[in-house]
Formats: sequence, structure tokens, C-alpha cells
Amino acid sequence: MTDAIVLHERRGAAFWITLNRPEKRNAITGDLIALVAEGFARAAADPEIRCIVLTGAGKAFCAGGDLQPGGGFNFDFARPRLAYGDLMRQAQDSPLPILAVVNGACVAGGMGLLALADLAVSVDSARFGLPEVKIGLFPMQVLALMKTLVPARTLREWTLTGEPFTADEALAAGLLNRVVPADQLDDTVATMVARLSATSPAAMRRGKYALRVLEDMPFDQAIAFAEGQLGLMTLTEDAQEGLASFNEKRPPKFTGR
Repeated sequence: MTDAIVLHERRGAAFWITLNRPEKRNAITGDLIALVAEGFARAAADPEIRCIVLTGAGKAFCAGGDLQPGGGFNFDFARPRLAYGDLMRQAQDSPLPILAVVNGACVAGGMGLLALADLAVSVDSARFGLPEVKIGLFPMQVLALMKTLVPARTLREWTLTGEPFTADEALAAGLLNRVVPADQLDDTVATMVARLSATSPAAMRRGKYALRVLEDMPFDQAIAFAEGQLGLMTLTEDAQEGLASFNEKRPPKFTGR
């Protein structure tokens, strides 16, 4: 059994990042954040990787920050940015799609790791929550991503009461793409990974960029930007290959260029 608190593993076209502190319910520390960030960077640097899978070992996905002395709440107030926030920034800029696989409890800072992913699937037994208000804190950084994923009233209830909620409630609120029984999780993830891996890396890269920047644009600016992006995409080798394969009735062979 490895002692690494985060595991990196390439499985075919997917790069798996597994939080590996099961005895601490995969609670977040500075070292854990650094190793997740390293995994994101390794995946993005490998031209054969088509997606990133983020999950947890044991019975929890992530229980949030490690509240023990010397754990996850050590701040350097001379620095204007925090490592946890930088991890969110890195995920937003990732050229690869990130799939969160919630294998168990996902609370507090773990909700931020869930929210930074592009897609998410969960076991039906998982419990979720933003309980920070109960210990005199508030999920400040998590809000930056969560506000675009779930309705405002729902987010206010979750954060202001701190009460836990179910996977089905998370699905209904738009936080998850799929909720499945535990015995179907592996097959569901394999199917989602296969679908992500079959797409054009060039289209994925530009598409993720567009999805992010379009969020805050008014319509006239957004449609003009989208028109320009579509024109640029037609110049890529992947677009030319995709059109050729369609007309030749064969599977495409994307290179990511």
C-alpha cells in the first residue's frame, strides 16, 4: 500500500488523481493540494491524455479542510492568493475535461473540488454539505464556482444552514450529472471517460475556453466572440479531419492540432 497522500495513475487516455488519506476521509492539507495541482499539470503536459478523473480512496470523496493543528488552515497573510484558490484557477484553465467521481461523503472544501470539475458522477449513498457556518467559517472560495452551478436560493440554504443533503438533491440542483448505485459506478465512469476520450482535443481545448469566457459576456459581445471562435476552429487539423472522416464515413483520427 503506497504512503502517497495523492495517487497519480494513467489509465489509457485518462489520468486518474486519487485523494489517498482514507483514514482522514481525504481531508485537505497543503501537501494534498500541491499534489492534486501537480496531477493536473502532468495530465495537461501529456498529449495522449484526453481527460482527468478526480476521486477519493476509501469511503469518502473529501471531508474538506483538515481542522487539526498544522492541517489545512495555515495562512500566509503576506500572499494575496491561496493554494486552494490557485487549484481552482488551474482547473478553470485546464485544457482537459475534469470528471469528479464522488465515491462517498463530499463536504466543505471537498465541495470545491467537486465544483472545479467539468462533470461529476456520484454514488447514490453519498452525502454532501457546506457546514462551515457551524464552526464559525463560511465556504468563501467554494462560492466562486458554486454560484454558477446551482440556483441562488439553493446555495443560500446550503451555506446559511450548513445542513447536509443527499446525492439526489445535489443532482436536482445541478451539482451532478449522474447518480448511480455503487455497483454501477465503475461502468458509468468508464462510459463517460470513453466518450470524453473520443472527442477532438483541439475542440475540447477551445470549447472549454469559450464556455468560461462567455459566462460574463452580454449577448452581443458573446455572439460576436463565438462567431470568431468558430471561424478559428475551422482552421485546425482536428476540424479538417473531423469533416473528412464524416464525408468518408470513417472514425476520425484526432491529433489535437
